[in-house]
Amino acid sequence: MKKIALISSFFVIAMVLISCQEESQIAHPAKKITLNSQFGINAFEWDFLQDPVNPADGSKIFEPKMNLMTSFGQFRHYLDWEKLEYTLGNYTFNPTRSGGWNLDVIYERCKKEGIEPLVCIKTIPNWLYKSYPVSEQTNENLPLEYPADRLLPASYIKIAKVGFQFAARYGANKDINSNLVQIDTSLRWPGDNANIKKIGLNTVKYIECNNEPDKWWRGRPAEQSPEEYAANLSAFYDGHMGKLGKNVGVKTADPKMMVVMGGLATPDVEYVKAMVEWCRKNRGLKADGSVNLCFDVINYHLYANNNNNWFVKLFKKHRGQAPENSDIAQIANNFVKYARSINNNMEVWNTESGYDIDLTSPQKAIAIKEKSALLTQADWTLRSSLLYARHGINRAFYYMFTDLNPPTGRFASSGFVEGDKRRPVADYFYQVKNLMGNYHYESTINKDPFVDVYALGDKKMYVLAVPDEVGREEEFTLNVFGATKADIFTLKPGNDQMDVKRVNVVDGKIKLTVTETPIFVRALKK
Repeated sequence: MKKIALISSFFVIAMVLISCQEESQIAHPAKKITLNSQFGINAFEWDFLQDPVNPADGSKIFEPKMNLMTSFGQFRHYLDWEKLEYTLGNYTFNPTRSGGWNLDVIYERCKKEGIEPLVCIKTIPNWLYKSYPVSEQTNENLPLEYPADRLLPASYIKIAKVGFQFAARYGANKDINSNLVQIDTSLRWPGDNANIKKIGLNTVKYIECNNEPDKWWRGRPAEQSPEEYAANLSAFYDGHMGKLGKNVGVKTADPKMMVVMGGLATPDVEYVKAMVEWCRKNRGLKADGSVNLCFDVINYHLYANNNNNWFVKLFKKHRGQAPENSDIAQIANNFVKYARSINNNMEVWNTESGYDIDLTSPQKAIAIKEKSALLTQADWTLRSSLLYARHGINRAFYYMFTDLNPPTGRFASSGFVEGDKRRPVADYFYQVKNLMGNYHYESTINKDPFVDVYALGDKKMYVLAVPDEVGREEEFTLNVFGATKADIFTLKPGNDQMDVKRVNVVDGKIKLTVTETPIFVRALKK
């Protein structure tokens, strides 16, 4: 018993010290961070287009799914390269040669609905991975023809040409030589719709080159070192400063399209530092003395859990963890601090995070007192978004729109929707987005319970929650000087709107009971 007591005491002290360190290192964002930018989702083209009654028709938006998508302010499109270039040099977008999807209508509708797309072009086509030895063939291999030099930008010219074609179509630049834009107009069958050449549709601002380039679990054919990935990105970004041709690289087609580095599976700032050093050596410096980088946004993935904690390893109880009790704040601080050292306008994104509800998953949310795992998933995910805004992460995306099939094991049951209905986590996003999605993070005025202040012009909203995972409640007095009344909004699973209660403000103060589910307070002046 003494040993356990000593371990527990040491653990508590260590966690307090870590917590203090995290709070002292919070990086104030260089740009205003809205809540909408924290409500991102990972999804596929069929999550917009596929009608269960007519699954082969990928030509138009399926409205029931689109209604579910309105919970989000942005979406990360997992787009397989073969959808765009099913055969070498032949590009298709509407319909895609593989799958028959209409990509045009997805991005057009997202723009109309105010949902910002990030298009992640990932995996490699069949015709490319067949260049690898048979024993190594997989569509997650490096995007080059085997056995090309992995450290040369020219080795990645094929994926860089895809970047050019995509940016030429969906970017904002209409002044492109149309002879450089290639479209496969052949028909799949008689009466099929042919692809049509289009330029400058202005529906996509952000593009990502590959997903998790540091995928160590796939072995060397799929894992890139920082230097190898930087060479890859240099080709994809601008054709290695224009040296690879007039139809190579995203920026060659649209200088304003932003290139997001592939989200790192291991959130290690040192990987990014090594990429920057490669750029310094191989791309040189700009006129202002800054490094000529081959990416515009730093990007990493991170799931809050207790799997890496020495204390948990002792007892082997792996599960998801409340965001504030994990290391995600400290890791966010590390990335944001480094980004500021590069460029005060350099953004940092987290494009994968989330919680499962399957009890067999080491990433599961847990039931807490009367709350089900579904409600805990909703609490922890919403609080993750609030934490990321607080720590200067410009955008956050969650994994993912629907469960995998079957929904068992790690990352398989983290869906936000089930069938044609939102889960509580999507209800929460929908309700908060509609209440205050355009408000930006301003400050944190209390730590436990946390009290974040959001602003929109001269309007203020206060967001409060207990940063814990035991069902704890706290009484808190909120100062709202100058207000005579206040509206208190509480989240309501299964509904489109929160419950709201108007209360009187006494001597500039409101007494509140704060729980682990965030509440929202709007002070009303005379």
